[in-house]
Amino acid sequence: MKALVYTQEKTLVFQDYSDPKLAQGDVLIKVDSVGICGSDMHAFLGHDSRRFPPLILGHEAAGVIVEGINKGTRVTVNPLVTCDVCDACLRGRNNICSNRQLISMAPREGAFAEYLAIPYKNIIAIPDNVNISHAALTEPVACGWHAVKLGITSLDIPIKKAKCLIIGGGAIGMGVALSLNSKGATNITVVDNNPVRRGNLAKTSEVDLIIADQVNQSVAYDLVFDAVGYSSTRSVASQACKPGGVIVHIGLGDSIEGLDVRRMTLQEITFIGTYTYTPQDFQETALAIFNSEMGSFNWVEERSLKDGHKAFTDILSGQVAASKIVLKP
Repeated sequence: MKALVYTQEKTLVFQDYSDPKLAQGDVLIKVDSVGICGSDMHAFLGHDSRRFPPLILGHEAAGVIVEGINKGTRVTVNPLVTCDVCDACLRGRNNICSNRQLISMAPREGAFAEYLAIPYKNIIAIPDNVNISHAALTEPVACGWHAVKLGITSLDIPIKKAKCLIIGGGAIGMGVALSLNSKGATNITVVDNNPVRRGNLAKTSEVDLIIADQVNQSVAYDLVFDAVGYSSTRSVASQACKPGGVIVHIGLGDSIEGLDVRRMTLQEITFIGTYTYTPQDFQETALAIFNSEMGSFNWVEERSLKDGHKAFTDILSGQVAASKIVLKP
């Protein structure tokens, strides 16, 4: 098969690659659409020790079953493969399974390829009326859905009364915004330092958002989402959150510094780290997309998989207006 392979730092090569081998319980998916995630960019830059070359990246996928149960069915893929028997899994918190694996991370190859092997339990059928490229984005939107559920649980006021701040206007930030809107939030600010992306958000967002290049320091926010995850954005989140408020940290930019722990302690600010989603979250998100609750996804740009390397470099240089690029094999 053809695949876009991470071969060394800042290098992706479209080349021939060995076909996936199916394990018991797997199906073979002919990939139709696969999104570029921030974690793919971290790997591309050589910043992720869990992803080492040669490796096929990509985990936001949808396609058609060509081998296995229900051949011919269009499906979206939950890329998180869990054991289903550990304490976390038995409590419904499969996302923190101690034995979890993620496609695009050894030993599982990813979806920047013509074909993908995945357990049958990890797929959801896509209705005929749903755009398959939109269904591929169930994964990143589910991250936001899960984060919003955690944040709402910790709030001491109804979500409809909360001032919400999202740091980062990429796909994760958009997933948070869409999920907040679906849960009843009415005051949502998105801050992004890329003027090209801010302009595109202003044109394409179907959610009523306040879009800014920096946080309004005169506003104290009840619920803050750091969808970037660098020390600088954690610092902003620490200062922007009101006393008794909640910070939900969903970005994985770096792992050092940024939090004002003294202020968080003195002001009883809740900090929540959140990773991916549970199977229930994934199913709920897919249903919301299928029912058009997440809008028309006009903040997405499509490109050919063979041009994937350029897509990465364009994102890196800040030339991409869209919040998400979806690659098409």
